[in-house]
Amino acid sequence: MCEERCPACFIQLRRADITLRSKKVEGRESAAVIEAGTRMSNDEEVRDRGRKADKEEEEEEENDGFFEKIGDFVKDVGEKIAGAFSFGKPTADVSAIHLPKINSKEAEIIIDVLITNPNPVPIPLVDIEYLVESGNRKLVSGTIPDAGTIHAHGSETIKIPIKLIFKDLTETWSDINPGMIVPYLVKVTLLVDVPVIGRITIPMCKEGEVPIPAKPDVDLERVKWKHLDLDETQAVLHLKLENMNPFEMGLKDFEVDVVFGTVSIGKANMDETTAVYMSEKGPNGEKGIGRVQVPFTFRPKDFGSALWDMIRGRSTGYTLKGSVDVDTPFGPMHLPFVKEGGKTKFRGEDEDDDDDD
Repeated sequence: MCEERCPACFIQLRRADITLRSKKVEGRESAAVIEAGTRMSNDEEVRDRGRKADKEEEEEEENDGFFEKIGDFVKDVGEKIAGAFSFGKPTADVSAIHLPKINSKEAEIIIDVLITNPNPVPIPLVDIEYLVESGNRKLVSGTIPDAGTIHAHGSETIKIPIKLIFKDLTETWSDINPGMIVPYLVKVTLLVDVPVIGRITIPMCKEGEVPIPAKPDVDLERVKWKHLDLDETQAVLHLKLENMNPFEMGLKDFEVDVVFGTVSIGKANMDETTAVYMSEKGPNGEKGIGRVQVPFTFRPKDFGSALWDMIRGRSTGYTLKGSVDVDTPFGPMHLPFVKEGGKTKFRGEDEDDDDDD
């Protein structure tokens, strides 16, 4: 470019200025466009974040509503299940005590326990513990494991068998003897597993009485001959029975082996139609006495002259060994007896019994 401002140089400078201004304008426009694009991008991002936040909030509200509905449903179902399957404690009580067997050696006791299960499922009986005591004296105790299962919404009677051995009692306790009625208290404890509740204990008790029977005292008062012959002799044994117990007895059956002197004659049985009642022994020692007549048949010639010598002597020593079956307030009893060293009299059928008690 020349130092002097010629028209050509002026035009050239003008063009350069216009070009520079155009570039500045373009730059400003580009910046504006970039800035506008940036603003639009930022606005869109903000709008996206807003839309996303709104969507998340809606989803959260929807989830909250869903879980709330699920919670209400579960609660409702739970309440209905709880109403249908409520669990409670079973109840139990000693409903009865039985004495199915009593004799001079032992007594069998059956304890009935009524158990009611209010639950919708069966419950198992883990253990049954029992104790029978009289005063402060333990008579017997024990445990019955795995005693069974009680049905749902049901009641069942569980039977607990107990055995009292009289010899053990009389040898352990000096104040317990045959011919007594022993009061007792039976204690029963049930161990039960109940769903939801767990293992529980159900105690109960009941009072009762058990007799320790004494053997009857039996005397052969006389023998009456109905028919006397070597081939067959018919006689009637006149027997006196003394009840040694503080409760009454009704004689049902009587069986005895008879020995005269040293000669065993045979077995005699009471007539089934005979009814004999023996009152209880009184508190002051009064005797409860019953008498029974037992028909008896034997063959004298089978026993040699010794028996005829006794018959002609009109009296002899005797031994009786037998048993009686009796009814009592505690149930039937079978009681053995032995009578040794007794002395009896022989009488003809027509002779008077002037020496009856």
